[in-house]
Amino acid sequence: MARQPDRGLAGVGRAPGMISKVPGGAMPGADRSADSYLPGHGNGGYRVLHYDLDLDYRIAVNRLAGRAGVTAVAAHALSRFTLDLGRLRVEDVRVNGRPAKYTHRPDKLQVKPERVLAAGETFRVDVRYAGKPVPIPGRWGDIGWDELTDGALVASQPNGAPSWFPCDDQPGAKATFRVALTTSSAYTVLVTGDPVSRRRGAGSTTWVYERLEPTSPYLMSVQIGRYERVDLAYGGVLQRAAVPPALRAGVLHDFGRQGDIMESFQRLFGPYPFGEYVVVVTDDDLDDPVEAQGMAVFGRNHVDGRRTHERLVAHELAHQWFGNSLTVADWRHIWLNEGFATYAEWLWSGVGGGPPADALAARWYAEVASRPANVVVADPGVDRMFDPLVYKRGALTVHALRKTVGDDAFFALLRAWVAEHRHGTVTTAEFRAHAQRFTGKPLDGLFTAWLDRRALPALPSGQ
Repeated sequence: MARQPDRGLAGVGRAPGMISKVPGGAMPGADRSADSYLPGHGNGGYRVLHYDLDLDYRIAVNRLAGRAGVTAVAAHALSRFTLDLGRLRVEDVRVNGRPAKYTHRPDKLQVKPERVLAAGETFRVDVRYAGKPVPIPGRWGDIGWDELTDGALVASQPNGAPSWFPCDDQPGAKATFRVALTTSSAYTVLVTGDPVSRRRGAGSTTWVYERLEPTSPYLMSVQIGRYERVDLAYGGVLQRAAVPPALRAGVLHDFGRQGDIMESFQRLFGPYPFGEYVVVVTDDDLDDPVEAQGMAVFGRNHVDGRRTHERLVAHELAHQWFGNSLTVADWRHIWLNEGFATYAEWLWSGVGGGPPADALAARWYAEVASRPANVVVADPGVDRMFDPLVYKRGALTVHALRKTVGDDAFFALLRAWVAEHRHGTVTTAEFRAHAQRFTGKPLDGLFTAWLDRRALPALPSGQ
């Protein structure tokens, strides 16, 4: 997610959105989230394998009716368990086809199956629900399913997924998905996933998508609008855009180097980790673009016909490697998403004819040095997890590593990091250990200074 413009570091970003407009496992505490920053989101006692969602959305009245099938494996004997679900009305819950007792408050659905689920048992929970979907309110604003002027948008980082389906809402809880959504045939529907089918009925169309790569719930997105689809690049990875017809020419220019950015990042990071890449440009202004699995969403304000926001184009694409394929196990590791995506901006700048990474690192080092040193990058705290210092100092950490180990070792370790953790979860400790494998120089001091301490260390000059 690209939250901060390049003009400075003031302010803390919020989640993208429109500018214009109980304990219950058989073991004590076993149903609680493993995430240290958002313990109210996420659950324990089981691991979700697959979500099967059948949704019907009425745009004019903002009404969503859903049937969710959640297939999971019990980690231990479960007499009850919980799912995250926002302010939608639950109408029925079944476990393995049998009616289950349940209670629902605005953030948790507590389920008591007819019988205790055995440790290691694979089970299915079916939830029928309906209502007017609204974003999840919080410290970053309203996150999740949101109405556009004419359509809908889902941007769920970090905790908005329960606004539209019951889930285990923590970043490391990756699963596969099938999503079928029915709405008026006047609208185009895009869901993060590979298109499977489209069935047109009397005035409505059902769009079906599958996401076969393990995916965090927050990275699942739905986009509904009066969109025209265009190709952004030819050959190699399929790269398309869904755009309002009036913005077509501007999008084709502003995203005109999308194919070149993709080729550069594949050379630097390794193969693109998904089957296709889809850019959605809404007909509303958005505070910030946002990444989803195999998708990025921009507002009309990010299109001006002059490529003013091309760094954001690069940033969101980089998240497909750093954040989406490699997903943080816990939100305290968010610099692994944002620091690397920000550094990818700097890498593309050098390739694309702009200032090289060395110049941008020097510029941002001076900017960071002029600000209070009050953020620990490796554990910024929930209130500062989207602080611009996490982005910029995170990128400076990556640059400092590169200058310390040299380009050959740096890009080798980067490609290996991406390949070895493809579609998995990652932590800061894992990255530190990984990087050390590629050099005989001790790196503990470098990482401690850049990631674990507030004071800004000197930027290495390189080999």
